[in-house]
Formats: sequence, structure tokens, C-alpha cells
Amino acid sequence: MKKAKLHVLHSRDEIAERVRWLGERISQDYEGRFPLLVGILKGSFVFLADLIRHLDVPVEVDFVRLASYGDSMESSKEVRLTKDLEISVEGRDVLVVEDIVDSGRTLKELLGELARRGPRSLRSCCLLDKRHRREVPLEIDYVGFEMNEGFVVGYGLDWAESYRHLPDICVVETEETPSEECEPGEGVKS
Repeated sequence: MKKAKLHVLHSRDEIAERVRWLGERISQDYEGRFPLLVGILKGSFVFLADLIRHLDVPVEVDFVRLASYGDSMESSKEVRLTKDLEISVEGRDVLVVEDIVDSGRTLKELLGELARRGPRSLRSCCLLDKRHRREVPLEIDYVGFEMNEGFVVGYGLDWAESYRHLPDICVVETEETPSEECEPGEGVKS
């Protein structure tokens, strides 16, 4: 289990308000439709679970799993599909839900693969967008927060499978970052 010093970037209250706001926007855009939400495992599961509670439209949910990080803080730039969808996207309104978009490679590859499967429409939603780090052209339809530098954990985001349980989104401390110490079994106070 990795140990780190953390500081809160977005509190649980800020996250809850932003997820509610995203739910309202998505509900308006998909009014009268029955979208398929595709969560990217593992990081998006907490965000997706909270998001669907704020939707006023019926949805179906499925998951894919893509690997590009492993135990590192840096992407390997090689994206592998390790779990495919069980529901067909053909003719469906599909919304891909991701926890964080950094280089954009993972999401762009997935969107390309899903587009080849013939959905009626295809959009994307992420909680955190590191737009300035994009390595490929990619526009995201729904964004919770934009962020700059830093490696984040909590609210489903992990570092080598640790810290997913934290209710806040926290930056892992570097030498330049102020900190609040937190062990993997503890919560972070905001």
C-alpha cells in the first residue's frame, strides 16, 4: 500500500454540487431518450454511481476497463482494453463517463472504438479534466472540474489501488505542494 501526504483539492461538498450540476445538464440534453452510460473502470465507478442518482432520465449502465497506468503516476501511453461492454451500443445514445482525462489517449481510443460500433450518438463526461496536458485532439462534452498539475486520489481515483475510498479529491504531495498527512485507512479532513 502506497503512503503519501495529501491535501484536499475538491471537498466532498464541492464534488456533490458539481455532480448534481452535471446531472441536471445531462438530463436536459437527454430528455426523452434512454442513454447507455459507459463507465471506465475502475476510477469512474464512484462518480458514475453518484451521477446517475442526479439524472432525471432512465439510463442503462455498462462498464469497460482500460489499462494505461499500472502502479505508476505516469501513463505508459499504451492503452489496453481488459474488459469489454456486455451491452451493444449500436443505435444507442452513448455517454462515456470517465474520472479524469489527462493526455486524452485512453478516452480518444475508446471513443473511436465505440464509434465503429454504430451508436446513434456518442458523448463524453469526465469529473476532472487536465486539458493543458492533452497529447491528442479531444473535446469533452461534460466536465466537472478543470485542473492543472498534480496527481490526484480519492473519490474513486487511486494510486496503485490505494486511496479510492477517500470522500474528497486530494493531490498527492510533491516538494512544492502544501500537505495534510493522511494514511490510506483514514479520511482527509477538509
